[in-house]
Amino acid sequence: MGKITSALIGLCAGDALGVPVEFNVRSERRLHPVTTMIGYGTYNQPPGTWSDDSSLTLCLADVLCHQGYDLDAIADSFCRWYKQRFWTARGGVFDIGVTTQIAINRLRKGVPPTEAGETSDRCNGNGSLMRILPLAFLYKQESFPDLIAKVHDCSKITHAHARSQMACGIYISIAISLLQGMTLKEAYLTGVERIKPFYETEEFADQLRYFKRVLPGEIETVDSKKIESSGYVLHTLEASLWCLLTTSSYSEAVLKAVNLGDDSDTTAAVTGGLAGLYYGLENIPSEWVEVLARKDDILNLAQQLEERYPL
Repeated sequence: MGKITSALIGLCAGDALGVPVEFNVRSERRLHPVTTMIGYGTYNQPPGTWSDDSSLTLCLADVLCHQGYDLDAIADSFCRWYKQRFWTARGGVFDIGVTTQIAINRLRKGVPPTEAGETSDRCNGNGSLMRILPLAFLYKQESFPDLIAKVHDCSKITHAHARSQMACGIYISIAISLLQGMTLKEAYLTGVERIKPFYETEEFADQLRYFKRVLPGEIETVDSKKIESSGYVLHTLEASLWCLLTTSSYSEAVLKAVNLGDDSDTTAAVTGGLAGLYYGLENIPSEWVEVLARKDDILNLAQQLEERYPL
């Protein structure tokens, strides 16, 4: 089992850990912290059930596996998830962001993928960041500038604002550094330095101020009280990097993410993808992996991806 497998399982397990307590406040998590995989709760789903975060990640991974990078096919797979239950955990869609839903409805009416996503400043939820990780697997096939352009276009399918595109680009740049064998801190520093020149251009420069916690390379020094875990894309990026850099194991990282409260499944999914990538499948608790919905389907897809994109 390689890095692609550990990344996908890491993301799905983090997502599933957070699903039962999504929208719970942080004070509740302090009193009753999540310590292992549980079920039911917010959506009344059995243990191991992942949400739209994993579904859309797996939709993207599926297209990359069978068709390569094809924006129309990726957009179509998102529509199939929403309407035909493609890559759902247990045959139903129980969670979808408003911005993603609007975009999918536009896609179904024939709007091109790069024009379907919302561009409003208010539409910077974490719905593209949560699903973007599989594009990192292309890093040996694509030049870095070409890959980041693809990341931006893939974000635009649902979230077209520059801030959402940038969050995805930063995340993928850090993921690539991890794929190259760096430590978490090295990957973070290298990732932000490599991506900065892309965001000092006219198209993105006015958004740089929003990333003032992330880009200096010191997110782990931010006090926990200032780390927010809402559905805002900047909060998710900051919280996931903070959880990674202030812990020393997969389980510690994702449980820290879940126990921040609020958008717990997405914070833990975004954290879990990178944590799985770094720590490896063997360091993800086996009892969490065993209970994952469609575990064998995920492992089979990951194995096919490993063969198509050897890392």
